Amino acid sequence: MPAGSLTQVLSRLPANRSPNLIVGTETHDDAGVWRLTSTLALVQTLDFFPPLVDDPFVYGQIAAANALSDVYAMGGTPVTAMNLAGFPDDKLDLEILGRILAGGAERCAAADCAVVGGHTVRDVEIKFGLSVTGTIHPDRVLTNANAKPGDVLVLTKPLGTGFVTTAAKKATCPDGLYRAAIESMTTLNKAGCAAMLAAGATAATDVTGFGLAGHGFEMAEGANVTIVFDLAKLPLLPGLMELDLKKFRTRASTSNTNYTIAGTHFDGAVDELRREAFYDAQTSGGLLIAIAADRLPKLLEELKVAGTLAAAVVGEVVPRREHALWVK
Repeated sequence: MPAGSLTQVLSRLPANRSPNLIVGTETHDDAGVWRLTSTLALVQTLDFFPPLVDDPFVYGQIAAANALSDVYAMGGTPVTAMNLAGFPDDKLDLEILGRILAGGAERCAAADCAVVGGHTVRDVEIKFGLSVTGTIHPDRVLTNANAKPGDVLVLTKPLGTGFVTTAAKKATCPDGLYRAAIESMTTLNKAGCAAMLAAGATAATDVTGFGLAGHGFEMAEGANVTIVFDLAKLPLLPGLMELDLKKFRTRASTSNTNYTIAGTHFDGAVDELRREAFYDAQTSGGLLIAIAADRLPKLLEELKVAGTLAAAVVGEVVPRREHALWVK
């Protein structure tokens, strides 16, 4: 659902006033966090979507990595997951569903997260994802609403998966670029999470359907700061610029543009192709980490050791200006 529409829906829901609800829906964070005891809280999330790729096993891997990412973005540890599936069993072989579930189970096993069950319904199209529960200490929750002026922003995966999956559906995506996108989407954010915790990050979010622009916008709005992005520093999938990006622009990218444009200032002329990547809707994207400048070297070293797909310094946090996003 487009970010703007989702905001309208959530605004009509009654506020939860429980003191045990550490993170709810107010700041559009990646997951909810509920305090169980003074030392233990639950991180809860779910996500599912139709197939982005033809291979059922890989689709299952991507969907699972994407759902698990929300827990990592909060600084949590995934512990259990439940499958959510819609499947046209009256039209397709159940072997396909089995391969999807196997792909999801493989990524959960890599995350040391137990699949404890799930629910499947008959649907006109395939849908798959997970409901994930994680654990975290209540005092160590990372939200998307705690970025501070002076923080630096680091992104742990390259951008461009929306363009690539769209081009692949039209059989016009180079093999190398497609393989790079699959590697990115199936890679867990486990290592990035460990690195940002070790370095003492201030705030974090994962970059998914709202694109870097949308998730950056929500980070800025939640903390009442302005985020300055440098388009020249955005990490891109290798070979992405060989595509005609405007030709493969998704509907979600257009929604992301519309959602953020009023709150965005463009500082002079910008690279139009990189601007397209800024709005591109990601699937199982990287972590966008805010960290104090003096802690940046530690984070970059941790990310290097962990072997994340990117460790790109893409911007900074400054005191609130007229616009939430400042793009140069």
